[in-house]
Amino acid sequence: MRRRHLRGVMAIERQVYARPWSPNLFAAEITDPNGRCYLVARVHKEIVGYGGLICYGDEAHITNVAVDPMHQGHGIATRLLAELIPEAIEMAARAVSLEVRVTNWGAQRIYARFGFRPVGIRRNYYQEVSEDALIMWTDDVRTESYRRRLDEIEETLPQGVRPA
Repeated sequence: MRRRHLRGVMAIERQVYARPWSPNLFAAEITDPNGRCYLVARVHKEIVGYGGLICYGDEAHITNVAVDPMHQGHGIATRLLAELIPEAIEMAARAVSLEVRVTNWGAQRIYARFGFRPVGIRRNYYQEVSEDALIMWTDDVRTESYRRRLDEIEETLPQGVRPA
């Protein structure tokens, strides 16, 4: 993700989160080269989604995945994860974690396709809406069986949406 993508990313951020990240926080994240990867998804030239991760040693954490509500349900979040997880592997991650709203069953289904499983709850994590976060985790992303899982997911994805 580049700084020039920030306006499109912030427009989506404000639509999907009650307490969006600030432009300064995004700018700091995307310009820090140390163990971070942020991508945008485009349809034609329009930014329709974004995702990011940070890697600490052999663990990566998905910091955010968001898709413009008008473009949800078209495989964009799945495409972003299909690009982010190999980036985590490239940065030496063996496991990947994330948090998701306990009521966001659609996102949980997507994450389950990638082998994420619930491992805990963060009480009132989303304070602005008084909602808990489900902590999800997937291990052994460096194995051949996980690579096959990613390949199978890749085969189901639309080809017209590519992160940049």
